[in-house]
Amino acid sequence: MSTKKIILDCDPGHDDAIAMLLAHGNPNIELLAVTTVVGNQTLDKVTQNALAIAHIAGITGVPFAAGCHRPLVRDIETASDIHGESGLGGVKLPKHSRTLDPRHATDLIIDTIMSHPPKTVTLVPVGSLTNIALAVRKAPKIVERVKEVVLMGGGYHTANRSAVAEFNIKIDPEAAHIVFNEKWPLTMVGLDLTHQARATPEITKAISRINTKVSQFVVELLEYYGESYQKKHGFNSPPIHDPCAVAYVIDPTVMTTQKVPVDIELNGTLTVGMTVADFRYPIPKDCHTQVAVKLDQQRFWQLVIDALKNIGDTCD
Repeated sequence: MSTKKIILDCDPGHDDAIAMLLAHGNPNIELLAVTTVVGNQTLDKVTQNALAIAHIAGITGVPFAAGCHRPLVRDIETASDIHGESGLGGVKLPKHSRTLDPRHATDLIIDTIMSHPPKTVTLVPVGSLTNIALAVRKAPKIVERVKEVVLMGGGYHTANRSAVAEFNIKIDPEAAHIVFNEKWPLTMVGLDLTHQARATPEITKAISRINTKVSQFVVELLEYYGESYQKKHGFNSPPIHDPCAVAYVIDPTVMTTQKVPVDIELNGTLTVGMTVADFRYPIPKDCHTQVAVKLDQQRFWQLVIDALKNIGDTCD
């Protein structure tokens, strides 16, 4: 299996943390950069969380850059009801000396794409799409150079922030509209798929048995996240959204996808942020978007567990 070069754009966030660990711990992923964006918590908080995760997992030689502190147009919305006031509720983050790349995240994204051969870098946004939208507006030439965009967000039948909208899309629908309407290959790994990735007690026990500092960190994440999800959404086992996008990049056969046009609702009184997927036949020949439909749960969780084992017992 060939190595996949990715930029992970995130807002850690419990499931973002696991996505970062999966990307770092899988030998078939080359993590080129990590960028942060406002979302699960404010930009300062999620950025510090990202740096702390890098310390815990021993991620070195990878630039981290902070991006947009607010949506393009709308007021800031965060998810403290799920992720706590720190963005990583339930865990005590270690002190560290990690520093940020001086560039804005959008510039790091553009520079990284332009410094690699065309069609070799995959963008993996697992938060709001503000950084990606600004990058493409600032440097439209990146569209033809990106291999693909694999994002966690949206849902063709499932929602969580409103009756019809998923959180990452709802908090900056204008940015999502820009990203979905560029003509790069785009895979939406939305709630219809990620709700199949439940961290059951059996999964948590399997992670605990790895018995490393990193695996214990994940167990603590899952305990808090699971309690929050049960209170907020009534889930007995929480869905682990963001690692699903990384898993697709590692091995697209871990889930089935369906090519359909997808656009973002910007004006509806009740439907702002809805990812409108058009399943009508026939699918246009120039359709550049697809949605993830069904997850091979056993293979997905094995990818996560193997990555945690590969990382080992670190906290440099």
